[in-house]
Amino acid sequence: MTDGAASSSAPLCQPPNPDLTPAQFVAPAGSWDCHLHIIGPITEYPLVPNRSWTPVEANVEDYRRVAAALRTEHAVVVQPSVYGTDNRCTRDAILASNGKWRGVAVLDASVKESELQKLHEAGFRGVRINVLFKGGLSMDALEPIAAAIRPLGWHIQLLIDARDLPELAPRLRKLPVPFVIDHMGHMPASLGVQHPGFQMLLQLAREGCWVKLSGAYRLSSQPYPYEDVVPFARALVAAAPSRLVWGTDWPHPSVTVPMPRDGDLLDLLPLWVPDAETRHRVLVENPAKLYG
Repeated sequence: MTDGAASSSAPLCQPPNPDLTPAQFVAPAGSWDCHLHIIGPITEYPLVPNRSWTPVEANVEDYRRVAAALRTEHAVVVQPSVYGTDNRCTRDAILASNGKWRGVAVLDASVKESELQKLHEAGFRGVRINVLFKGGLSMDALEPIAAAIRPLGWHIQLLIDARDLPELAPRLRKLPVPFVIDHMGHMPASLGVQHPGFQMLLQLAREGCWVKLSGAYRLSSQPYPYEDVVPFARALVAAAPSRLVWGTDWPHPSVTVPMPRDGDLLDLLPLWVPDAETRHRVLVENPAKLYG
């Protein structure tokens, strides 16, 4: 595989915020950050030429400093679209955690059972379908991937726009595996919680799908603390508190808004989830169930 860094015209991402001031909110013991990406060294893990964005390196040691500021103990490393189906960087990051991190892969629908077993042993627990950025899987892979991963008890993770959910819901309801919706549905908060797409997300959550409380700056048209996203998060908490997990989305790739500080993102959780018992479920119990 070639690097593709020089040949691609994909825009260069911003580096993550270097301010690692600890969050004011103290995460409970056993907390999880359920959405982050590890990228690089790019000389060792080349990027795919067909990509929507070009990352800055964000390696395991960089993230460990973030986790220390957040006081989180576990993490879920999500395969970024810039690596296509080459999961080596994500795999090696998970292995470096000595069992504390899990992973979500990107795989061809033709993946062999033996390869799935190797990834399972490394700590992978799901496959991501990403229709918003180049390099990810398309929805054509949904049913074949679900059939392939069913024996392992994995899930499908979907980076989609919630406005597409009313049309997709019949297919999702037929899946033989659990599915997870990224970033609260990744739709503009300006459309409001009554939008049919978000209402469908709430209904699917009530029926058992999982949702990540993450990426507020991707939905919001406002600066931190992204007050227009609060009704979305609280609606999800009211609908399905046992099906929510939280994540930073570090290193926050492909965003044009000011780069968030990760401690600030954790400090949003008490605003979104005022009840301490429910916060414990979101940070500790729910991810332990989903990721094992």
